[in-house]
Amino acid sequence: MVPSLAGGMAGAGGGAGTDEPAGAVPEASRPGPGPGLYLHIPFCSAICPYCDFAVLTGGPRRRAEFVDSLEAEIAAWRPEAERWRTIDTVYFGGGTPSALAPEQLARILAAARAALPIAEDAWIALEANPEDVTAESVARWRDLGIAMLSHGIQSFDAATLRFLGRRHTPEQATRAVELALGAGFPIVSIDLIYGVGGAGGAGEAGESGHREAAEPPRASPEPAHGPVHRGGPPMPPAQALAPRDRGRLRQPDREAEQARWRRDLEQAVALGPQHLSCYQLTIHEGTPFGYRAARGELGESPEADQAEAFRFTHTFLASQGYAAYEVSNFARSPEHQSRHNRKYWDHTPYLGLGPSAHSFDGRRRWWNERKLRPWQAKLAAGERPIAGSETLGRRELALEELMLSLRTPTGLDLEAFRRRHACDLAAINRPLIADLASRGLLAETAGRLVPSLAGLAVADSLARGFDLGDLDERGA
Repeated sequence: MVPSLAGGMAGAGGGAGTDEPAGAVPEASRPGPGPGLYLHIPFCSAICPYCDFAVLTGGPRRRAEFVDSLEAEIAAWRPEAERWRTIDTVYFGGGTPSALAPEQLARILAAARAALPIAEDAWIALEANPEDVTAESVARWRDLGIAMLSHGIQSFDAATLRFLGRRHTPEQATRAVELALGAGFPIVSIDLIYGVGGAGGAGEAGESGHREAAEPPRASPEPAHGPVHRGGPPMPPAQALAPRDRGRLRQPDREAEQARWRRDLEQAVALGPQHLSCYQLTIHEGTPFGYRAARGELGESPEADQAEAFRFTHTFLASQGYAAYEVSNFARSPEHQSRHNRKYWDHTPYLGLGPSAHSFDGRRRWWNERKLRPWQAKLAAGERPIAGSETLGRRELALEELMLSLRTPTGLDLEAFRRRHACDLAAINRPLIADLASRGLLAETAGRLVPSLAGLAVADSLARGFDLGDLDERGA
């Protein structure tokens, strides 16, 4: 059932087994950081051929109507605001949030502060495309209190940018980062994509488009070198593009991609950002790249090449002072990590608003209508624009925590896991842990299960091998 805006939520689109409002943060939630707020801005100037996120093009009128609708959705949560006390991070993701005018972003932020318990000093992040970054725009974004400006650069190589359908040039990418650093944002981040195969050397031109998008997560059961949505969740397995030989890179193409990727990392590091996100390119069904893959025009690079690129990325960035804090994310110091994204990996509750946005209250997850018009239609009819939901049982919550923790170099706190889930994971899985340790995939250290670099590369596969004992759904 999709609840009316007029009353409290009695459910979130079909989840079973609880009378608790879907927006409620359960009293039993573990202490820690406050909830986060994710705001999905779906607009892009064009759509990249690899993108499968909820994005669309739209002119000024459509964007203005969207802002009105988003303000309405924000206001709809006012009756349950106390259940989200106190939101300490706000993330503008998409799509391309920088496609909105600064005054529109300011309206959205003001509406959120008026309706929801957002801390006065909340940490705020904004995704931007290089072509939107100007001296004027960075000044306006700084005035909004943006703490982290994340640039969807993807590559500094002109041929690769064309292949990926990006609209900016390498020169624009460099200038955007320089402007952001000069404006004094506490954290300037660069997004890069690897595993493009021989695309850069081939110089293929892709379709014009957009950058990696974000939305809060559902934990993926797939291998871990796939990207994480820029706003959060583990993605499907890494699938890299190759020339038209159905998945096998020719040696010259392999070497060209390795050299291209090294140059991208070197150029990024030379600019001096505080944060980097490095994602393996993924082919999704239903995208232009997906259609090409189905015709045999694109294929997956061998797993060994994917693993080698993953290892090189981590070792090179570590040597340059960027420590990994998740499989795809690197920061110069702990204070330069994405405070909002950490909530997804720590299982901290978050509220997601806008088309396709996901929410999680510590036990229940729900998601909005993916397309703009159905999302707006439900709001216009006085309903919350929720498309579906699920209630996680004890076993599901435990497995998600295990999977998400093993995607981070700090790993899993075994005693905290035992307290939360009444499951002595180490005792139940002693032979498995010994086997994984002997294979160099993880170690049991100081009461934690800590993945090695090789283990991070297959983190979700590691998690699936663990036995959760007789953990069942009682009390779910």
